[in-house]
Amino acid sequence: MSRNLSLVLIFCLCILGPCAVFAAGTFSSISALGRNPSSAPKIFTAMIIALVFAQSLAIIAMLIVFQLFSSS
Repeated sequence: MSRNLSLVLIFCLCILGPCAVFAAGTFSSISALGRNPSSAPKIFTAMIIALVFAQSLAIIAMLIVFQLFSSS
Protein backbone atom coordinates (compact mmCIF):
# COMPACT_ATOMS: atom_id res chain seq x y z
CA MET A 1 0.00 0.00 0.00
CA SER A 2 1.37 3.39 -0.90
CA ARG A 3 2.15 6.01 1.70
CA ASN A 4 -0.43 8.47 0.37
CA LEU A 5 -3.20 5.88 0.39
CA SER A 6 -2.47 4.99 4.00
CA LEU A 7 -2.49 8.69 4.95
CA VAL A 8 -5.85 9.15 3.23
CA LEU A 9 -7.26 6.19 5.17
CA ILE A 10 -5.97 7.67 8.43
CA PHE A 11 -7.53 11.00 7.46
CA CYS A 12 -10.89 9.30 6.82
CA LEU A 13 -10.74 7.66 10.25
CA CYS A 14 -9.92 11.04 11.80
CA ILE A 15 -13.17 12.35 10.34
CA LEU A 16 -15.39 9.32 11.03
CA GLY A 17 -14.43 9.00 14.71
CA PRO A 18 -15.61 12.44 15.83
CA CYS A 19 -18.68 12.17 13.60
CA ALA A 20 -19.65 9.01 15.47
CA VAL A 21 -19.10 10.77 18.80
CA PHE A 22 -21.25 13.69 17.65
CA ALA A 23 -24.05 11.37 16.54
CA ALA A 24 -24.01 9.20 19.67
CA GLY A 25 -23.69 12.13 22.06
CA THR A 26 -26.44 14.13 20.44
CA PHE A 27 -28.78 11.15 20.26
CA SER A 28 -28.28 10.23 23.90
CA SER A 29 -28.64 13.81 25.13
CA ILE A 30 -31.85 14.32 23.15
CA SER A 31 -33.19 11.06 24.60
CA ALA A 32 -32.27 12.14 28.11
CA LEU A 33 -33.93 15.52 27.60
CA GLY A 34 -37.06 13.75 26.40
CA ARG A 35 -37.18 11.71 29.60
CA ASN A 36 -36.29 14.48 32.03
CA PRO A 37 -36.61 18.01 30.63
CA SER A 38 -35.82 19.65 33.98
CA SER A 39 -32.20 18.46 33.81
CA ALA A 40 -31.52 20.41 30.62
CA PRO A 41 -28.70 22.65 31.96
CA LYS A 42 -26.66 19.71 33.26
CA ILE A 43 -27.17 17.63 30.12
CA PHE A 44 -26.42 20.57 27.84
CA THR A 45 -23.18 21.39 29.66
CA ALA A 46 -21.95 17.79 29.56
CA MET A 47 -22.89 17.47 25.88
CA ILE A 48 -21.04 20.66 24.91
CA ILE A 49 -17.90 19.61 26.80
CA ALA A 50 -17.91 16.16 25.15
CA LEU A 51 -18.41 17.66 21.68
CA VAL A 52 -15.60 20.17 22.22
CA PHE A 53 -13.20 17.39 23.22
CA ALA A 54 -14.18 15.31 20.19
CA GLN A 55 -13.75 18.29 17.88
CA SER A 56 -10.35 19.17 19.32
CA LEU A 57 -9.14 15.60 18.85
CA ALA A 58 -10.32 15.69 15.25
CA ILE A 59 -8.48 18.95 14.59
CA ILE A 60 -5.27 17.64 16.17
CA ALA A 61 -5.47 14.42 14.14
CA MET A 62 -6.06 16.35 10.92
CA LEU A 63 -3.09 18.61 11.65
CA ILE A 64 -0.89 15.55 12.18
CA VAL A 65 -2.04 14.02 8.89
CA PHE A 66 -1.45 17.31 7.05
CA GLN A 67 2.03 17.43 8.54
CA LEU A 68 2.70 13.88 7.35
CA PHE A 69 1.44 14.78 3.86
CA SER A 70 3.73 17.78 3.63
CA SER A 71 6.81 15.81 4.69
CA SER A 72 6.61 13.41 1.73
